[in-house]
Amino acid sequence: MAKSTVIRRRDGFEGQKLIVLPKKIITNFLSKDLVTKQIYITDIGYYPKAMHHYAERPHGINQHIIIYCTEGYGWLEINKKKVEVSPSQFIAIPANTPHRYAANMDKPWTIYWIHFKGEIASFILELILKNSENYKPYLSFNENRIKLFEDICFNLEKGYSSDALRYVNMIFSHFLSSLIYEDKFNQVDDKPADNDMVEKTIRYMQDHINTMIRLDDLSGYARLSTSHYSAIFRAKTGYSPIEYFNQLKVQKACQYISFTTMSIKNIALSLGIEDQYYFTRMFTKLMGISPNEYRKKVKASPGNSEDTASGAKR
Repeated sequence: MAKSTVIRRRDGFEGQKLIVLPKKIITNFLSKDLVTKQIYITDIGYYPKAMHHYAERPHGINQHIIIYCTEGYGWLEINKKKVEVSPSQFIAIPANTPHRYAANMDKPWTIYWIHFKGEIASFILELILKNSENYKPYLSFNENRIKLFEDICFNLEKGYSSDALRYVNMIFSHFLSSLIYEDKFNQVDDKPADNDMVEKTIRYMQDHINTMIRLDDLSGYARLSTSHYSAIFRAKTGYSPIEYFNQLKVQKACQYISFTTMSIKNIALSLGIEDQYYFTRMFTKLMGISPNEYRKKVKASPGNSEDTASGAKR
C-alpha cells in the first residue's frame, strides 16, 4: 500500500472480512500463471455498515478498484468530481487515478470491494466504465452475484494452492461479467425484456429457424423502420440481423450434423434453405470447412465435435 494512502476504519466493522493476497503469491504465481495473469484479485473485503470508513489516495494505487454498495450511502471524489453513492450502485476506480471515498456519517454504506490487476484488467475496467455514469453504475441486487463473492472469499481463506488461485480468479471473471452484462446475468428465464427489441427478434429468429426471414420481417416484428432496427441490432450484437440469423442457422446445422444422420441436403431444407450450394457456401464461410468436412471430423473424433471448427484453423 502506498505511503500516501490514508485509510480510516476506527476499530473495524462488526462482521467485516478482509483478505490481502501476499506479495510473494502475486509475484511468483498470479502474475505469471497462464490462467491467472490475465486478471487476478490482489485484495478483497466486505465492510457492513462501515461507520467512519474513509480512504484517500492522492496518487491512486496500481490496482483497479470496484466497490459495490448494497445498503446505506457513501461518496466518491475522483478527477475533481464528487458523486454520491446509493444502494445498488457500484463504483469503478481505474488504477493510478487520484481519489477519495467515504461512508455517509448518518447512514454508512455496506460494501463489497475488490482490488485487481492483470494483463486485461485495464480493458475490463474500460468495459465497465463504458456503460457507467459518473463512475457509479446502477446494479440491481442479485443473490447469485453475492454468492460468487462469498465463494471467492471462502476458498481464499483456505489457502493459496495453485488450484484454489485459478478457481477463485475464474469465478472473479464471472463476477466481472455480471457487472458488465447485467441483463444477461439477471435473466431467470428465456423471456427477453419487454422493451428489448433486439432480444425479442433474436427469439423470433430461434422460433423460425426453419424458415427464410427477410429483414423487413424482423423490423416489422420489432415495429421499427428497417434502417433504425438494423442500426440498433448491429450496435448491440456487432452483426447485421441477417448475418446473425445465418449464424443461428449454422449453429443448428452443426447440431444436426453431429447428432443425426440427415443428409446435408435435408439439413439445408430443415433450415428453410432449398439451395444446397447456397447453404454449403454459408456454412463454409462461417465455420472454415464445408458441412461434409465437418461431418468427417465429427466421425473421426466421436464425442469431440468441439474440435472441428478450431481444427480447421490450426
